[in-house]
Amino acid sequence: MDNDVSAGSTTTIVGRLALGITLLAFGLGYTEVIDGVSAADAVSIAQYVGGVALFIAGLMAFRDHDVVTGTAFSALGALWFTWAVSADAQVSDNAAGLFLLLFALVALSLTLAVGDQLAKGAYGLFFVSLVLLAVANFADNDGLTKVGGWFAVAAGAVAWYAATAALAHWPTVLPRRAAGRGVTATG
Repeated sequence: MDNDVSAGSTTTIVGRLALGITLLAFGLGYTEVIDGVSAADAVSIAQYVGGVALFIAGLMAFRDHDVVTGTAFSALGALWFTWAVSADAQVSDNAAGLFLLLFALVALSLTLAVGDQLAKGAYGLFFVSLVLLAVANFADNDGLTKVGGWFAVAAGAVAWYAATAALAHWPTVLPRRAAGRGVTATG
């Protein structure tokens, strides 16, 4: 198999699809780009797809001895499930911001731990999204909330692409040129 194309494990593909769909719904809700759709409308997707399905994918990855993917999917499944079941709870903006900031640290750890570029990109964008949403909660800033939502959308698109690329055998890494093989000027 070409080094630029990875089939990916079934567990990883399912987990990335679940994460991608959840992040897209969550992020689009915060951007308010679709009239009448808010982040609260993503609660069911977050609870069942992002929470339950992603957590189960994490357990399956642990069964396959894939500690990084198991940790990522289980932790993110817990995040989504917690976010969904507490969506109707009355908490302060600071408490909501703290929740997002703590899970931003989880996303940062995942960004630093994973090896492949697409997962690193998805987790890194999700980290930025969570930090922006946390700061937006602390500062009560709607504009920053929308920007955080767009970063979640971008993270979801990368996670979705990673899963689709694995299924379709599309490239999943950027080609690197060999050292010393640059363009030379003649003349």
